[in-house]
Amino acid sequence: MSVITEGELEIVGRVGVASNLTLVCEIAAPEPDGAPLRVVYKPVRGERPLWDFPDGTLAGREVASYLISEQLGWGVIPETVLRDGPFGPGMVQRWVTSVDNHTDARQRHDLVDLCTPGTVPTGFCEVLRALDGDGNEVSLIHADDPRLQRMAVLDLLLNNADRKGGHALEGVDGQVYGVDHGICLHTEPKLRTVLWGWAGHAVHESLLTDIMTFAANLSGAVADSLAVHITDAEVTALTERTKALLEDPVMPVPNSARPIPWPAF
Repeated sequence: MSVITEGELEIVGRVGVASNLTLVCEIAAPEPDGAPLRVVYKPVRGERPLWDFPDGTLAGREVASYLISEQLGWGVIPETVLRDGPFGPGMVQRWVTSVDNHTDARQRHDLVDLCTPGTVPTGFCEVLRALDGDGNEVSLIHADDPRLQRMAVLDLLLNNADRKGGHALEGVDGQVYGVDHGICLHTEPKLRTVLWGWAGHAVHESLLTDIMTFAANLSGAVADSLAVHITDAEVTALTERTKALLEDPVMPVPNSARPIPWPAF
């Protein structure tokens, strides 16, 4: 039995800042002395309808995004499944325990953060300058980290319309994870992200190798697994985005009036 797919969900909390109903649950471990598995559960019945994503469910898009990440071999998105729960079918995703960069022992910037203009730390990219709620000028920055760059490339393939800073998590296991992929995989260009620091930069060869393998395997069983969650037109659009990136392996530059999601965190 797979614990995440079949274990009983016990609700232990709710994420109050989420746009849609997002519950924190635990699944008892199969072993008597084992630690419970903590997960996020987003029931379909708690989704707020979006006029520009009328087909399928947000939960299904989250699962499809996970399947794509796995087919690429990148492991960017935590294990995500579609299953039944206390409030009916929904997305269940393994909880990511993230590092706390603001303890006395660490005191370093998060993967995506703000700083005073002119003080961008070494190893970070400045995305833009803006005014905070008090009218002070700040710089939006993100780490120039290959783990995060891989996420930015995945977002391009997923056509992610909502890569906020809080959706990029540095796990205590040393991995970088992306969460919240409910508004991905649209047929029309909708990329909105805080990860613009690599705009105009070439995609790393190692990522292109993975993308070429993914493209070669996309038809057939992979497309069939995605078609359970997204439309045939959206699978076709994914194929076209993948082909376009291989033909011109350069990260795009912002070309819309709203290239960054709001709020950014």
